[in-house]
Amino acid sequence: MTETTSRPQTEIDRVAEAHLQASVELSPMAATYLGMPGRTDEIDDLSFDGLRAHRDLNRRTLDALATLEPTDDVDKVTLAAMRERLSLEVEGIDRTLEGKDPMELNVIACPVQSVRDVFDIMPKGSAEDWGTITARLRAVGPAFEQYAESLASSAAHGAVSPRRQVEKVAEQCADQAGDASTFGALLTEAEEQPEELRQDLASAVEEAKAAFGRLGTYLTEEILPQAPESDAAGVERYRIASRQFLGAQIDLAETYAWGLEEVARIDALMLETAQAIKPGSTVKEAIAVLDADPAYQLKGTDALREWMQGKADEAVANLADTHFDVPEPVRTIECMIAPSQTGGVYYTGPSEDFSRPGRMWWSVPKGVTEFTTWRELTTVYHEGVPGHHLQIGQTVYRGELLNRWRRMASWTSGHGEGWALYSEWLMADLGYMDDPGNRMGLLDGQALRATRVVLDIGIHCGFEAPEEVGGGEWTYDKAWEFLNNHTNMDEGFARFELDRYLGWPGQAPAYKIGERLWLQLRDQVREAEGDDFDLKAFHRRALDIGGVGLDTLRQAVLGEL
Repeated sequence: MTETTSRPQTEIDRVAEAHLQASVELSPMAATYLGMPGRTDEIDDLSFDGLRAHRDLNRRTLDALATLEPTDDVDKVTLAAMRERLSLEVEGIDRTLEGKDPMELNVIACPVQSVRDVFDIMPKGSAEDWGTITARLRAVGPAFEQYAESLASSAAHGAVSPRRQVEKVAEQCADQAGDASTFGALLTEAEEQPEELRQDLASAVEEAKAAFGRLGTYLTEEILPQAPESDAAGVERYRIASRQFLGAQIDLAETYAWGLEEVARIDALMLETAQAIKPGSTVKEAIAVLDADPAYQLKGTDALREWMQGKADEAVANLADTHFDVPEPVRTIECMIAPSQTGGVYYTGPSEDFSRPGRMWWSVPKGVTEFTTWRELTTVYHEGVPGHHLQIGQTVYRGELLNRWRRMASWTSGHGEGWALYSEWLMADLGYMDDPGNRMGLLDGQALRATRVVLDIGIHCGFEAPEEVGGGEWTYDKAWEFLNNHTNMDEGFARFELDRYLGWPGQAPAYKIGERLWLQLRDQVREAEGDDFDLKAFHRRALDIGGVGLDTLRQAVLGEL
């Protein structure tokens, strides 16, 4: 693997690193997620004062950057990336503080989920670690009081999340407050600890559960009566959200039309693949064949984790030094079963020193004990190598080239999820998805991501629904019909997916739109370089830039900054 000569730190690097350090001081939870030292026995300040502190930090950093000139190409990217990211954050916070947008409340990405999930990734190896967890559990109640105050402040301006989101989040709170709360997993994980510690932990768990219960009651009694029926965010808010998640400006009408075309294209590929599984079958009939095939079945979470680990390790071994430069510390990935049992699959990056490796987490829903590998192999490539693990791990490793903000905190969904989706197709191109079942799994995932583009943009921006669901204005029922026409999921998962799109405008399409922009960039570089184009070199050059917004990535790769 070619090593990069160490680059001297510049003034812009120093400003970026100071910004990162100040950011984690304001956000103890961010410190945990990044694997950095911090007040990890605390929860973030969820009040409007906490939002103002982040906004003011961003403004100070932008002011400092305005006085500096870049010394090299790396500085140029840092300057462009920080201006783009921090300016959008300031704009978003101001809109919330001014009552133009509601305080974040949705089924997947608000404090209700982030506060619960942070406990999954906290260190648990020592009594001191468990003491930190216990203290943080006791901090949940005061933090949720701040959050309730913020929701009330938004509501006073008429800015309230849609009724559907308030109801669902209140249900999530009730689940975490009840006997089946996933906080109980902490007590199981601490079984080997001293009795006194376990008793203290159990008391703190009950405090955290009670805090979730109080928040759920507050949402039902105080926020729900003020919540609007409409799920749509509107074009103005959607444009801002789209830029935040993509780091790029897109033509929403053109992208909506493209999304419909993608859905039709992938439908055709799925029908073609179905014929290789069972000639003359429909897609759903072919999927039924795959689900019944013992060759694709796993029983139990231990078998699932072992299968994940084996496939992830195999991908690293096969791709390193051939199709990708994979630094030695990045060649280790841990596959985990998350205790939270929420149903998601996600990746957490390595700590800066790689003492905590990159991890792929599978949060298996309660009661689910059987799994089908044909559907999930593409997810391993998405979360592992060449997906998130390579992308994020390689960036963290580039200490000789990039400052800490670029390596640890420069992330956009469009870049990250777009690359991971691009990686799934790349594995197909490399021959890893030739098995008809595994290829159907790839296409099934792609169909979901294309359907998201249509539903998310169409509903929130008010575009006309397609004729297959009756045309006219989008409604929940039309969205549900369209989702089921083009995807293959259990009803519970599909309902959650649709609720996710309705409550988190702009994020879900970032996967497919991000993939589209990555492919467009690769085509531009291939056209410019002609016979000299080298795919491995393109990947290395693009990934070395880190997780910047997609417009900044394109400009950096093409030398336009």
